[in-house]
Amino acid sequence: MDRLQEVYVPALPPQRLRGVLGPARLGEFLAEAAATLPVLDQRAVLNVNSTATGGGVAEMLHTLLAYTRGIGIDTRWFVVSAESDFFAVTKRLHNHIYGFSGDGGPLGEEEHKIYARTLAPNLTEMLAIVRPGDVVLLHDPQTAGLTSALKDAGAQVVWRCHIGSDERNEFSDIGWSFLQRYVERADGFVFSRTSFAPEWMPRYKVVPIRPSLDPFSPKNQEMDPDIVRSALVHAGLLAGKTGPEPVPVFRRRDGSPLRVDRHADVLQSGQAPDPDAPLVVQISRWDAMKDMPGVMKGFADGVALETDAHLMLAGPSVAGVADDPEGAEVLDACTRQWRALPHAIRSRVHLACLPMRDMEENAAIVNALQRHAAIVTQKSLAEGFGLTVVEAMWKRRPVIGTAIGGIADQIVDGESGLLVQDPNDLEEFAGAVRRILKDPLLSARLGKGAFERAHERFLADRHLETWAHLIRGDLLSERAETGQSVVA
Repeated sequence: MDRLQEVYVPALPPQRLRGVLGPARLGEFLAEAAATLPVLDQRAVLNVNSTATGGGVAEMLHTLLAYTRGIGIDTRWFVVSAESDFFAVTKRLHNHIYGFSGDGGPLGEEEHKIYARTLAPNLTEMLAIVRPGDVVLLHDPQTAGLTSALKDAGAQVVWRCHIGSDERNEFSDIGWSFLQRYVERADGFVFSRTSFAPEWMPRYKVVPIRPSLDPFSPKNQEMDPDIVRSALVHAGLLAGKTGPEPVPVFRRRDGSPLRVDRHADVLQSGQAPDPDAPLVVQISRWDAMKDMPGVMKGFADGVALETDAHLMLAGPSVAGVADDPEGAEVLDACTRQWRALPHAIRSRVHLACLPMRDMEENAAIVNALQRHAAIVTQKSLAEGFGLTVVEAMWKRRPVIGTAIGGIADQIVDGESGLLVQDPNDLEEFAGAVRRILKDPLLSARLGKGAFERAHERFLADRHLETWAHLIRGDLLSERAETGQSVVA
C-alpha cells in the first residue's frame, strides 16, 4: 500500500478575483481573511480526502487551498491510501447514505474491520504531522475514521460530508449507523444542506456550506467560441477536421498555456455530432446516482423523434477515478442500453469517456463541452450538491436538474434553470428538454439568470468566508478552548 499522499497546491493571490467580484466584494473577502489570520496564530489547516483527481471535492480543494494559501494561511492537503476492498465498502456506504442499497452487500463488523484496518497506517502518518490546535477538515465517509485519534492529539476536527439526502429510509439508517461511532466526537459537521445531517448530530454543531467554483480554473475560464469548437473537434466530440488554426489552447492554473492534445473515447454509431446540431449534455461520474441511463431513455423516448438534437453523456475514463469502483459497471450498463436503441436514435446518442491523464486538460475539455451545449442536464436520483450544475450556470447555459438535494438550492425553477420535480418522471424530463430546445428566448433568459445566480452565490469568496466564520467564531474561540464550542 502506498503512503499517505500530500497534494501540493500553489498559492494564488485573491486579488486576481477583483475583475470578477468588483472592488467592494473583494474588500469584504480580504477583511474576512485579515480577521482570521491572527485567530489561527500559526495553526495549520489540514484537509484530508480520498482522491486528488476526479470529482467535485478534489476540484474544489485545488481552488480553495490555492486562495487560502494566497492570503497567508498554512493549509495542506492529504489523500489517504487505500485498496479496492476499502473503496468497495465506502462506495456501498456512499450509496446507503443516499438511500440505495448499492451493490447489495452488508455494512457489518467485517466491513468495519476493513475500514479501520485501511485507515490505521494513514492515521499513523497523520499523527506525525498534526500539532495541538491545528484544524483538520476530514472530507466524506472515507476519512471519518480518523476523527477520534486526531481529537486525542489536540486537533480541532470538522467532518465535511459532501453527500446526503433529505429523505431517510432503511438504507440511509444503516449507513449513518455505520459512521456514527467514527465521527460523533467531531467539533463540527459541515453539509451542503443542514437537512442532510442525521438526527444524532447535535444541531448546534451542524453548519451548511455550499460548494463553489473558480472562474479562472481550466474548467471555468472564458473560452473563445473558435477555441471551444477546435478543442471538441480535436478531442473527437464534434465532427470536423482539425487544422492548424485555431490551436485549442487554454490556461493552466499557474497561467501557463497548454494545448488540448488527448482524445476522448467515444461510443457512437457513425460520426460525432455536427457542430451546428443542438447538443444536450450531461457530464458526471459514471455513478448510478447520476442516472445516465434515465437521461438516455428520456431523450430516446421523448426528445429524439421531435427535435434534431443529439445527446452526449460524458464521464471520466473509468480508470481515472481511484475511489469509485462502480464506474465501470455503470458505463457497461449504459453501453448495453445504447446498443439496444433503434439505429436512427442510436446515431444521435453518444457516450464519451474523457481523458484523465492530465486533469487540467480534462477540465478544459469539460469547459468546452459545457459551453457548446444547448442544454446541460443533471438528472440525478440523489445529489449532495452537483458542481456540474453551477459550472454550467456560470457559462450561461440553460440547465435542467432534478429538484433534489443541493440542485434545488442552485436552480430557481423558471429563473435560473428548470427543475424536474420527480427524478423518475422521464416524461417531465423530456418535456423540459423539448421546451428549451423549441424556445430560444426561454433558453437565453434561463442562461442569463443562471449566470447571475452563480456569480452572486457560488464563487470561492462566499465559500471561504463561511469557513472563516466557522473557524474564527467557533472552533478557535475562547468558548471552544473551554469546551463550550458552539457551531452555528
